Formats: sequence, structure tokens, C-alpha cells
Amino acid sequence: MEHSTPIAQALAEIGPRLRRLRAERGISLSALAEATGISKSTLSRLESGQRRPSLELLLPISQAHQVPLDELVGAPEVGDPRVRLKARRVNGNMVLPLTRQPGPLQTYKMVLPATRVTPEPCTHEGYEWLYVLSGRLRLVLSGHDLVLGPGEVAEFDTRLPHWFGSAGDGPVEVLSLFGRQGERMHVRARPRGRGAADAAG
Repeated sequence: MEHSTPIAQALAEIGPRLRRLRAERGISLSALAEATGISKSTLSRLESGQRRPSLELLLPISQAHQVPLDELVGAPEVGDPRVRLKARRVNGNMVLPLTRQPGPLQTYKMVLPATRVTPEPCTHEGYEWLYVLSGRLRLVLSGHDLVLGPGEVAEFDTRLPHWFGSAGDGPVEVLSLFGRQGERMHVRARPRGRGAADAAG
């Protein structure tokens, strides 16, 4: 019920808005009726609030005035589109999921502590894309031992033995895109260094 008041108010304001818009353009009811195919009496009742607005009536008027429908209606705002998600601690790392809906690809921001320095390689199904936001990331991947700095990227099949953490001189912030079914990312960016490029390939 709490949502009915702004909606009812928006509907009540449509009539006066239509009358004001027509007056600003200097268009008579007869001319608008001819342009829209809506009778003068219906347009008059719509402007006075005696006729309930509908899409069948508002769309032709919107086209005649060349005004977007949402501007014509003055629709209430749909709410705050920002996503507010809570970070959680996973194996000593701070992990912030950036994706709310389940799907093949999931996005995370991770903060790896400076104490995460001992490689413990693991394997699992999937494909991962890493972007270093700040700090220096150490990536151990199937025989490679690499260090990536801010702005550098690596991507790899997680069925290969892998581990990543701090290079030892502070925490690391990382953006991670992970596909559990092995989906490869559309972005094919690679790190600048030769060794890091090996990890991306």
C-alpha cells in the first residue's frame, strides 16, 4: 500500500501536465485530436482528470508532441540502482561479491593480506581472469612463479595447479572474474611482462 500514494499522485498529475504541454506548444484540442486520432471530448476529459490515462491514449499524444513517454507521464523514480553487497572473509581473504544473480560468470573484488605469502596450489573446474587493482600479486601457476603489479592481468584454466597471494610487501587488491564451467572471458588483455603473459596464455 505504501507504493500506491506516489503512483496515484503521478497519475493525478498527468492531466495537468498534458494541458500545460499543449498550451506551451500552442496546439488546440481540435488540432491534437486530428494528429492523434483521439476525440476532442476524450482529450478534454483526459486533461481534466475525468478520464483515466492509458497507453492507448498516451502513446499517440507522446508522438504528436515528440516527448518521451516517461517525461509525459512523470513516472516516479524506480529506486536506488546501486548494489550494496557485504564482504565476507574466506580463508583469511576479504571477498566482496559484485554479482547478485547466479550465472556462468561471477565477479569478485578480493583483498589478499600481506601475510598470504606461502603458496598452496590447488585445482578445480573453471577459468579465472585476474586484474590487479593495487599492490603486488604473486601468482604461482603450473611451474610459473610471477609477480604482477597494478593494471596487469592474468587469465588461466583453474584445472592447472595455481595459487595467488601477496608478493610480501603489503596487501593486494584484485578484481576476479570466474567461470565455474570454464568460460573464457571476452577481454583478452595480457600483462606487460613476458613471464606474466605466459600466465595469460
